[in-house]
Amino acid sequence: MTSSAIKLAALILVAGMAAGCANTIRGMGQDTANAVEATQDAGRKVERAAY
Repeated sequence: MTSSAIKLAALILVAGMAAGCANTIRGMGQDTANAVEATQDAGRKVERAAY
């Protein structure tokens, strides 16, 4: 492989890894939001049951 081809392959690899990290971070954010919503919903149910 030539030097240019190696640089291009490295750039593609780094871009792919960065895209994978972005997807993971978005997924974690969605999981956290879902957990917060579930906790709030459970709190509302307990509050309604207390009345």
